[in-house]
This record gives sequence, structure tokens and C-alpha cells, in this order.
Amino acid sequence: MPDALPTPDDFSFDPTHRSGYAALVGPPNVGKSTLMNALVGRKLSIVTAKPSTTRHRVLGILSGEGDAETPPHQIVFLDTPGIVKPKYRLHEAMMHAVDFAVNDADVLLFMVDAAHEGTPDTAIERIGGRPAILLLNKIDLMPQEQALPLVAKYNDLRAFDAVIPISAKTAFNLDTVLAQILERLPLGPPYYPKDQLSEHPERFFVAEIIREKVFELYRDEIPYSAQVNIVTYEERPGQKDFIDAEIVVERDSQKGILIGKGGSGLKKLGQFARRDIEGFVGSEVYLQLHVKARADWRNREGFLRSYGYDV
Repeated sequence: MPDALPTPDDFSFDPTHRSGYAALVGPPNVGKSTLMNALVGRKLSIVTAKPSTTRHRVLGILSGEGDAETPPHQIVFLDTPGIVKPKYRLHEAMMHAVDFAVNDADVLLFMVDAAHEGTPDTAIERIGGRPAILLLNKIDLMPQEQALPLVAKYNDLRAFDAVIPISAKTAFNLDTVLAQILERLPLGPPYYPKDQLSEHPERFFVAEIIREKVFELYRDEIPYSAQVNIVTYEERPGQKDFIDAEIVVERDSQKGILIGKGGSGLKKLGQFARRDIEGFVGSEVYLQLHVKARADWRNREGFLRSYGYDV
């Protein structure tokens, strides 16, 4: 993970152009990844029904030329892991990614599940006193008359610059979210080329797609014990691109479950992952999967660093 986010180059630009970073933070499973994908218009962050799916800071870029109502802009969204009390060194690394995004964001979007009755005290404590916009997601799943008491409840916990009820899934009120972000972004040139959607290489997204399928196909502890690493990614003109990926788990028993009887589990996982990978990269791929057991890798600094975590 880089030590610092990019800064815009010093060159002449439209003086009305706005650029900056907008961090999406909050408890697990509130829809942060769904929201970023909807705002950017491309699936960059993996999405599953299980909490704590996101482990890295995932960057997505939305650029616009502006019109009568909006200035030309570039919003760099930072999708972050759900805020938890760490149980493993892996969780600590995930919370480092959250802190990095919170500290460097021009606009902080604190997102909660409007249909959830609990209060995300751990998440609120994590962002401290930073100015933030509160997004009440999944507002479509609750009666409208319950929204106002919910706003009051959160405003009693801490002050927010604005409160916006949204539905990331149906895109309800996302135009209001964009307007509030643009209002707060500083004037400046773009950070990235206007046609770029992310700074992550394709192999990062390929690994995330495979990990998403692990979450979808397996239950209990296996998805949380699994790490996906791309060993080889070879583009082969005139042939299918070759991808060799390893799935790391913590115990031999988990390895056996992933592989399945006669390799049936790994074959099914490969079929599901290959379909989505080909859709993402826009070409056919030959996907080779293998599984390794690395005891207690979630608590071992050497493994975590080699897998790209900041510990």
C-alpha cells in the first residue's frame, strides 16, 4: 500500500475544475462497496452478503466534464474495510487502511445501515471529530416516517455536516451525494487521466474476483481464512491470457474443503471466477487455481506484508 496518495501535477487547468478524495467509511456490511460501484459506474469493489468482505483500500475514479449544474471534476473514491475491533493482525492492517483514508480525504462519507437498529459506536469512535457527511443507506427498506427519528439519533451521537438518506442498490438520492461532495472539493486539476477508473493493476481486481467467489461459494470460517495471490498474469496475443492464482488458507482441513471431492470444489470456483474475470478484462483467460495452507497467516507479519497489507 502506498505511503501517500497522488497529488495533482502543477499545470494549467480549467479554474473551475474540482478534484479531491472522498472516503467511504463505516461499519461492515452497510453497502460501501455497492455505493462506490454505483457512483463510478463500474464494479471495482467486490460485493457479497457477508460482512467484512473488503480488506484493502479500493480506489475508484469518477471524472466529469461538467455541465450547467456541475463543474468539471474528478472524485477519487476510497472504499474502505468495515470498521471493527481487531481480533487479528489482519484486522489491524485493515484498520490502518481506514485511518489512511480518513486522514487524507477531502470529504468523509460515513455510511450506516438505516434498517439496522444498533449504533456503530466502534466506527464512530474511529473517525473521531473529522467533519463528515452521514449516509443512511438502505432507506428503501424502512418506512419513511422512521427516517427523522433515525437522523436525530445519529446527530445526538456527534455532529454531521449533512445527512442524506440513500439506497446504494437502487441509486436513490445518489445525485444529492455527488452534489454534496462537489460542493466540498477544492479547486484543482485532475489527479489521474480522465479516462482512468482506478490506480490498481488488473491482477489486483482478478484476485478480488476470485476471493469474492470464495465468499459466495463457501460458508463459515473459510472465506475469512482465505487470501488470494496472483502468481502469474501473462497476456498472450492470439491465445487466452494465462492466470495462475493461489488461494491461501490456514488449515489443511480448509484446503480439503476448498478443493472438494476429486477437485470438484476448486473446479466450480474456477468456472465462476473465470466468467467474471473475462467480463472484467474483456478477453478470454485460462485460469489455474491451487490451494496452500499457511498456519495462522492472519496473525503473521511476514505473510501479511508479502500479501500487500500495511502492518
